[in-house]
Amino acid sequence: MLKKRKTKEVQALGHISMSAHKARRVIDQIRGRSYEETLMILDVMPYQASCPILKIVFYAGANASYTMGSNKTNLIISKAEVNEGTAVKKFKPRARGRSYPIKRPTCHISIVVKNISLDEYIETIAWLKKPRWKNKDTNRIYHDMDSSGGVWDKKEIHLVSDWVQRKIIIPFGLHNQKTIPKV
Repeated sequence: MLKKRKTKEVQALGHISMSAHKARRVIDQIRGRSYEETLMILDVMPYQASCPILKIVFYAGANASYTMGSNKTNLIISKAEVNEGTAVKKFKPRARGRSYPIKRPTCHISIVVKNISLDEYIETIAWLKKPRWKNKDTNRIYHDMDSSGGVWDKKEIHLVSDWVQRKIIIPFGLHNQKTIPKV
C-alpha cells in the first residue's frame, strides 16, 4: 500500500497566450491571500487575465486536496509568479501586397499553494521544544544618541553659534561690539 507523503506546498502551472504584464497585474492582487478569498477576488475582477488565473488557482487547490488530503480552507497562495513565454509570430496582410509581422506574447504562470495547518503544527512543536530560560540580552541599557554630551555635541554647538554669528548678528550691525554674545 502506498502512503501519501505530507508535503507543505503544491503547485500548478499554466501556459496562456497573454502578455506577462497584464497577467502580473492580477497575480499581484492574489499573492499571499487565502485560497477562498483568492477565488472570490478573481471571480469579480474585471480583467481578462483573471479567468485563466482562476482556473490555475482552482487546479492548485484540487492538487493540494488530493496530494495532501487537506481542507481547502487551510490553504494560502504562498508563491505566485508570471514569466514571459515565447512570442508567436504571425503575418498580417497589408496594402500593396505587403505583410506586417505580429508578435502574440505568451506567459507561464506558476502558483504555489501552502497548507497553513501543517505550519501551525510545526510551530507548536518548535515552541514546546524551545528552552524556557531568560534571554541574556533583555537587560541592555539604551542611550539617547542626541543628548549623550559627547564630542560631537560640542562641535555641533560651535557650528551653530558660528552660523548664528554670520547670519544674524553681523547683518544687524552688532559686529562692532567687542564681545559677541554666544548662543
